[in-house]
Amino acid sequence: MAQYTQRPMRFLENLIQSISESVLPTACIVCQQYQSASICNQCLLMIYHNSLLHYECCYQCGIPLLATEINQQHCNTCIAQAPSFDQTICLDCYDGPLQEALHQFKYQKRLAYAHGLSEVWNAALASEIDDRSIDYLLPVPLSQKKLLARGFNQSWELAKRIQCGSHIQKLPYALKRFHHVEHQAAKNYSARRHDIRQMFYIDTKDIKRLDGKSVAVFDDVMTSGATLNEIARTLKMIGVARVSNWVLLRTTKLGI
Repeated sequence: MAQYTQRPMRFLENLIQSISESVLPTACIVCQQYQSASICNQCLLMIYHNSLLHYECCYQCGIPLLATEINQQHCNTCIAQAPSFDQTICLDCYDGPLQEALHQFKYQKRLAYAHGLSEVWNAALASEIDDRSIDYLLPVPLSQKKLLARGFNQSWELAKRIQCGSHIQKLPYALKRFHHVEHQAAKNYSARRHDIRQMFYIDTKDIKRLDGKSVAVFDDVMTSGATLNEIARTLKMIGVARVSNWVLLRTTKLGI
């Protein structure tokens, strides 16, 4: 039922955004220059040409590879201890030009920035992803307590706006998360992986439909990969065949 009620709301949201862009000037989410779109062409081209698309990255975790790792297409960390997810596709580095826009969206609750961030994804990356094998797209969830405090799930606000194959069904509520009282940002990979263990679960009504399927998990930021690894582990425990990560921004140095 939720899938059908979202459609008129999504149409109304797109209509309001279209009218706003046509009638009201807006500021580019990167350079802040006023024009009609959420991001100007100059910034869009700059991000595209400097994005992780043009780097040799680990097929599994998306981290830029060292020169000695390029031939194997995987970083040494993933070879030594393979994560539960199968592939990671990232748009740009965390310390790149989209960082401030993401912070404005995520922490200052400027929801209009979701349009600009998803527009960058759609223009730069959507056509580059071979998503023919993907069956479902799931955003990384917030706990109910965190969702009430923030007012929105940033990963879903982006995921619902990105372009993907029409055969892919977006499931915003299939993946659930328990509340965790400690912040994870300052912790290394080992500590994150320990703390995040068994923090996710699948809604019982979605377990059967995900069995044997290929799933893409969308997140706004990938740091150590501990959260996405635990999600992939959880998904595969209920029978998901393959898990890909789609990530807006990727940190390029891991605190392991």
